[in-house]
Amino acid sequence: MIHIIIGAQWGDEGKGKIVDLLSQKANVSVRFHGGNNAGHTIVNNYGKFPLHLMPAGIFNLRCKTFITNGVIIDLEVLGIEIDTIKKVLPDFSKRLFISPRCHVIMPYHKILDKLFEEAKGKAKVGTTGRGISTTYADKVSYNGIRLCDFLRPEQLKRRLEILLPLKNKIIVALGGKKLILEEVYKDELKKFEKIKPFVKETFNPLFKAANENKKIIFEGAQGVFLDNDWGTYPYVTASSMVAGNINIAGGIPTKFIKKIIGISKAYTTRVGEGPFPTELNDETGEKIRKIGAEYGATTGRPRRCGWLDLEMLRFAVQLNGMTDIALTKLDVLDDFKKISICVSYTLNGKKINYVDCDANQLAKVKPIYKNFSGWNKKTSSVKKFNDLPVNAKKYIKFIEKFLDIPVSIISVGPERNQTIFNK
Repeated sequence: MIHIIIGAQWGDEGKGKIVDLLSQKANVSVRFHGGNNAGHTIVNNYGKFPLHLMPAGIFNLRCKTFITNGVIIDLEVLGIEIDTIKKVLPDFSKRLFISPRCHVIMPYHKILDKLFEEAKGKAKVGTTGRGISTTYADKVSYNGIRLCDFLRPEQLKRRLEILLPLKNKIIVALGGKKLILEEVYKDELKKFEKIKPFVKETFNPLFKAANENKKIIFEGAQGVFLDNDWGTYPYVTASSMVAGNINIAGGIPTKFIKKIIGISKAYTTRVGEGPFPTELNDETGEKIRKIGAEYGATTGRPRRCGWLDLEMLRFAVQLNGMTDIALTKLDVLDDFKKISICVSYTLNGKKINYVDCDANQLAKVKPIYKNFSGWNKKTSSVKKFNDLPVNAKKYIKFIEKFLDIPVSIISVGPERNQTIFNK
């Protein structure tokens, strides 16, 4: 019984809390794509944990956790996360599986990522500089290095002997300093030692769990509109965000999927460059940022803020076959007298849909809003839907009717118990 949790906006929707919450009753928790450019902030009895690669289900002692082949690994970052979690949890060596097919972010990937971005000047796309795009580029151009190469050090060295001279030529040409093969080889092997005990094939145990109808949570990173195909290209990430990617990136047939939950904030945020139709470059946008503490869990960058965009959200629902919406950060809107929702766009006076736009057109659309009266009451301690302020309920019911799927989870704060299950 597979549940997929997907960000339905531009990432940072609060997936970490929802994944952590639902993983408490799961048998298996899976991170299946992306890299450490994404972050889930988990708040539980053990403390506060900004995870970038580890599945949130690691905190459920009865849950097996998987990092499957679609994920790209920064060995240092994953090693730090493993050390951090070891401080609060008993041994989890039998609960963590990392696919040997995962590609590895090498030092030259990070260097080239930053050099490419700098070389673009004003045309930069706002990458995190963590080597994500350059690693995925190597993956599809047959120049990648995988964890299975680290299991055979001589094989790793042969790969580096081929690849590093090529990378150094580009690095030097762009003004960087070339890397020394022996240093890269030894440093990366040393980092791998922390990861090595957990590297084991993920396909068979995952497929077995699916066949046995175990409850499996697939946790998405980032969001639909950062998808390399369906997002606001080129202001996107290098991997696929959509639900169907679990077949490619996780090895699980889509026939096992039972529920697809889209995570959306009660408003919209975005980090980095790219079009943002409902962005508020005013006091209201700043107020949302301040109340919502809208700064990236991974990058620390301030997020751009705006009203909820249902035109985009509807497309995310349709594309992924979402069955439910989890609406997060409703409490951030508690002190607004007026709240708006974008219900459509116009371009040059004519109605246009998200799917009909490229990034350039999307930057020019005019959002059409429906306005709502705010509720001006605290919602952070509310436990039941019926106990929400009347105007908050109207806001949520409008979203449900517009999207034609239920808002089944409502988050009114960062803690697990600040959650309303609306069934």
